[in-house]
Amino acid sequence: PNFLPDQSQPLDFDSLMPPQPESPPPHHHHSPDASPPESSPSLPPPSLLYLSFNQDQACFAAAADSGFRIYNCDPFRELFRRDFDGGGIGHVEMLFLCNIFALVGGGPNPQYPPNKVMIWDDHQGRCIGELSFRAAVRGVRLRRDRIIVVVEQKIFVYNFADLKLVQQIETVPNPKGLCAVSQLSDSLVLACPGLHKGQIRVEHYAQKKTKFISAHDSRIACFALTLDGQLIATASTKGTLIRIFDTDHGTLLQEVCNLTLVFVWFGNLNDVYNFKIIA
Repeated sequence: PNFLPDQSQPLDFDSLMPPQPESPPPHHHHSPDASPPESSPSLPPPSLLYLSFNQDQACFAAAADSGFRIYNCDPFRELFRRDFDGGGIGHVEMLFLCNIFALVGGGPNPQYPPNKVMIWDDHQGRCIGELSFRAAVRGVRLRRDRIIVVVEQKIFVYNFADLKLVQQIETVPNPKGLCAVSQLSDSLVLACPGLHKGQIRVEHYAQKKTKFISAHDSRIACFALTLDGQLIATASTKGTLIRIFDTDHGTLLQEVCNLTLVFVWFGNLNDVYNFKIIA
């Protein structure tokens, strides 16, 4: 694949937003004066397929059956959207606030094959690299120096600069694509399901160390790392408690009960530092 690391640049959201006419804007691929608004057939609203926050939770991306949209969290507003003439995006992953995105096709009419991760450069408006797999992609995670791709029972770790494969990790069946990675430049920690029910595997790349944590008796439903990868919050399919562990030694630090509603909205945990406030 033809990928250059210096193609990553901050996005200028004001320049990305199209001028806002008084009437609703036309479809992305049609000329504004192709037909008057009153004669245009009403399009059905897009079906939401996936939501994901960027690495510092300042924005989130929504993948739909017609493309993807990027939203600012505070204040809440849509920043921009990309439509693909009905081609669906099943997974979109941001890289902080830059122009590089990871896209996976999805929905009834996928824009890209569901077994490929497409590296999209929004400044160029095209894909600049791709990764292909034998199975459908279940999840993608990005760092400035790594791309992590999740398939049903395996995780692939790549260098971002040259898309070179660094590691393959076997997991239990993982249809939700569960995986988390730290985001500080001097700390590379990856968490994923282990090979046993309720087990979390933690890779500490700086120390070249792997730690297995027996987090729950039931299957893992979701988990999240802190930005530095030192803590991990986990929940099982029972949904009755959250456990917080030290990833270095696997020590249980805290249990928080009766917070099932935390998982109903986003389906994962995005910042374990919030739990003490919620509790």
